[in-house]
Amino acid sequence: MPSICSAQAWVLKTALRRDASARPVLIEATCNQVNQFGGYTGMTPQDFVRCVHGIALENGFPVEGLILGGDHLGPSPWQDLPEQAAMARAEALVQAYVRAGFTKIHLDASMKLGDDDANRPLDVELAARRTARLARAAEAAIDPDSPPHYVIGTEVPIPGGATESENGVAVTKVQDVRRTIETTHSAFVKAGLESAWERVVAVVVQPGVEFGDDFVLDYQPEAAQELRRFAETTPFIYEAHSTDYQTAENLKALVRDHFAILKVGPALTFAFREALFALALIEAELFPDEQRSHLRETLEAVMLAKPAYWEKYYRGSPREQALRRSYSLSDRVRYYWPEPAVQAALDKLLANLAQVRMPPALLSQYAPVVFEEIREGQAKNCPSSVIEGYIQRVLGAYREAGEA
Repeated sequence: MPSICSAQAWVLKTALRRDASARPVLIEATCNQVNQFGGYTGMTPQDFVRCVHGIALENGFPVEGLILGGDHLGPSPWQDLPEQAAMARAEALVQAYVRAGFTKIHLDASMKLGDDDANRPLDVELAARRTARLARAAEAAIDPDSPPHYVIGTEVPIPGGATESENGVAVTKVQDVRRTIETTHSAFVKAGLESAWERVVAVVVQPGVEFGDDFVLDYQPEAAQELRRFAETTPFIYEAHSTDYQTAENLKALVRDHFAILKVGPALTFAFREALFALALIEAELFPDEQRSHLRETLEAVMLAKPAYWEKYYRGSPREQALRRSYSLSDRVRYYWPEPAVQAALDKLLANLAQVRMPPALLSQYAPVVFEEIREGQAKNCPSSVIEGYIQRVLGAYREAGEA
């Protein structure tokens, strides 16, 4: 099952199209994106649920077909605080997600906190005790009629993509997975959480996949065969993060090897960005300068004026940084679409192109991903079809992997 980690409205709209209602759709929010203080989206868990339910209803998607998940729920947003303060906020975070109706909860207490020894790795048993503490907080907030299922463990790479190109990442060792399961189970039992442990369904492990600004590390099945064999001896499935930009064949191989939950996020918003840049090029051919949206210029100006979401991540010369702002696979552009000036330019782009029939030659030149569908009448000749077509291409690869 693909896990769609995005709050971007066009991504969610495409994922929740009426014709996708035959299968459940898993949508997740992360602790930095959505939390009790609003996160970087400005949404609390309850706000996020209302948003997703609203999009589902607008698209004729049955709400009962939705699975909502919370990703990396724990003290990550407050790592600089001492344990007492950070864990108190983390407990409140988990409870807010559970009370809002999230039923897939990834508990992640793998990071050091402000008063942990900075010179030593975080003790596995301490991480397990903190995980059990989060589970206890969640259990105190559950609806007995729909208790959540839990995911434990964490992946090695940075969520959302690595910052530097790597020759490879370390595939999780079986002994480390076993230790994670055993120590977390022991912590749950000591905390009197045996019934909650029965609802632990998956472990996050690293299958050896990653991406960054300009590279993708492809799945190498032979490197994960020990993990595959181990999965066949346990009641748990694997959850893999950072699977963005993997080929369709790689996704199928991951599913075959028991990585049954595949996280995808930046690849979807990257596709959204690709579609909008294609539409801006078509607009430039059809409208005089004074009537154009100038979406790309507006986006660049806003990113330069508010560099907080990209400045620490995009290195190199000014020219290299400019290239990454537009085209990085990490897609930090995604943080800027809600900006009022950018949204106004986007609205104008869509309004302009809604007035005309986009010529087939321009669609073939600038939007080849959807050209054939539009030409054959399978999709409308309109901006929304272009946007949804680009996003659907990514989602389709994940869905096909699950059906293979």
